[in-house]
Parts: sequence; C-alpha cells; structure tokens
Amino acid sequence: MTKVLVLAEVKNGKLRNVSFEVLTVAAQIANGGEIAACVFGCDAEKYGPELGKYGAQKVYVLENEELNHYTPDGYKQALLTIIEEMQPDVVLTGHTSIGKDIFPLAAARLNAAVISDAIQVEVGGSIVFTRPIYSGKAYQKKEVTEGLVMATIRPNNIDAVENQASGETIKLLTEIKDLRTVVREVVQKASGKVDLSEAKVIISGGRGVKGAEGFKTLQALADVLGGAVGASRGACDAEYCDYSLQIGQTGKVVTPDLYIACGISGAIQHLAGMSSSKVIVAINKDPEANIFHIADYGIVGDLFEVVPLLTEEFKKLIAENQAVTN
Repeated sequence: MTKVLVLAEVKNGKLRNVSFEVLTVAAQIANGGEIAACVFGCDAEKYGPELGKYGAQKVYVLENEELNHYTPDGYKQALLTIIEEMQPDVVLTGHTSIGKDIFPLAAARLNAAVISDAIQVEVGGSIVFTRPIYSGKAYQKKEVTEGLVMATIRPNNIDAVENQASGETIKLLTEIKDLRTVVREVVQKASGKVDLSEAKVIISGGRGVKGAEGFKTLQALADVLGGAVGASRGACDAEYCDYSLQIGQTGKVVTPDLYIACGISGAIQHLAGMSSSKVIVAINKDPEANIFHIADYGIVGDLFEVVPLLTEEFKKLIAENQAVTN
C-alpha cells in the first residue's frame, strides 16, 4: 500500500486549484493506500475540510507565524517535519514557483531525486512519470522503482476529481529557526483577477500589441471571458507589460482550455510555454507567422480590429445565454 503526501499551496487566503489536481494524482498513485496533505501557516487548519473533499484522509497542519509567507528555510523545515512524521513513499506538489524551489531543497536533505513538471502518471509494478523536454518537442518517461519519490505536477493539466475523505486534521508543533530570510511585508503589483498559471482562458500579446495601451484591449476580452492576460518575452522586453505576465521557456508554462495569441510571431521559446494548450487561436497580420503552424484556428488581420470585434460578440453570446437561462 503506497503512502502519498501532498504539499498544498495557499495563495491570497485560498487553496490553489493545483493542490486539488495533485490530490487527484495522489489517489491514482496510492491505489487504495494512504493519502495525506500538509498545509502551513497560522490559519492552516481551516483548509482541512476542502482538502478532504478531494481525497486527503489526513491533513497535517503546522500553524506558525513564520510560515505565513513562503521562505525556503521555513518551508523546508516544515516539510521535513511532516515527512519524518508520516514516512510517505511519495511526496507531490504543484510545479509552481514554490514547488520548484522547495522540493530540490528537501530532496537534497533526504538524498532523494526530484521529478519535475510531470504531466502524466502511470502506476503498475512501478510509478512512471511523463514530462516534456526540449521545449515540449519530446517527452521523457521516468520510472521509479525504489526509494522516496518526490515529484512536481504541472498545473491545469490534470482535471481535479472530488474523492470525499475524512480530512482528519493532525496538528504538529515544531520550532522554525535559523531563518536566513524573513518576510516582513508583501507588496503586490496590480494584476489580473485570474491566476495566470491556472487560468482556463488566456489572452496573450506580443510585440504586435505595440505598447502598454494595446494590452488594455486584450484585458477587455479577458474580462469578458473570465480569463487572464499573458505576454511573450518580446512584449515584456519592450516594457509593454510586467515580466510577471511572461509565458514561454523563461517564463510561465501554461495549459489553458483556450489560448488566444495576439500579435505573437511564434518563436520556439514562446511555444514552449503554451503549445500544450487545448485550443489555440492565433491573430496576426502576417499569414506566414510561425504561430499559425500550431494554431487550431487562425485569423489573419489587425488585432486592434479583430479583438474588439471578438469582445463584442462574446458579450452578446454571454448575454443571450444568460437570458435563456433566466
């Protein structure tokens, strides 16, 4: 019987959706074995029922003010405490900025290896993780036959499935000490309402957006569709938008249901971050743009004419659907 531990992640007072997706993977791996989650921070206990809803039989809680904000040293100490208590066979978390940072640190202490950015898991005599390599041009299968397994799962790639469990809360006490980094205050830039890495719809802009004003056109469409705005590195380098919106090999990797690329030529570095999107729509004046090679639908035209038209049409469709529903 396999024991699986999931490190749940909280953002802005809510559990991130990727935590539920990882619990779904945990159920697949456990195959009837024990599934537990862990969550940190002063109000961590309140997340127990929601984690239980997605299959966590036990929820390990470390309530400590030093864990209210992520620090590598603090989270490493907390995670190692949970692992020592539970003695899991597999430890999972989302392939987020926190997951990518903390798992190598903990693995180094435990003399374990980390499999990063897994998009599929197969369980038989052993556990096989599939992950993309070479900017998504090929896929690598990693088979684990013995020892502690630590892996990060790509967000928005596996559907979260409810699997009601007890969500029994287990409080642990540990001293978080010798912190080399202490977070006093978090000041966030104004950003979209939807988390880019977990958005179901992304409207992304490139150099063709021509400036910061152009991104307001994209934001209007994103607001109508309940999506987020992203950008290519070219747009970020040109200071049209903040680097927090960058999608690509050196930015965020996203897998939304719908990705609309506006004024993006389709450099391989950008495609590495979004080519796994379920439906890709490209809008570009250049009919020879590389982005059309991977797009499911292409519109050759000026994005400043096409995007406002799409925005208005979607508004009409949504209003009609609401009228029918009412």
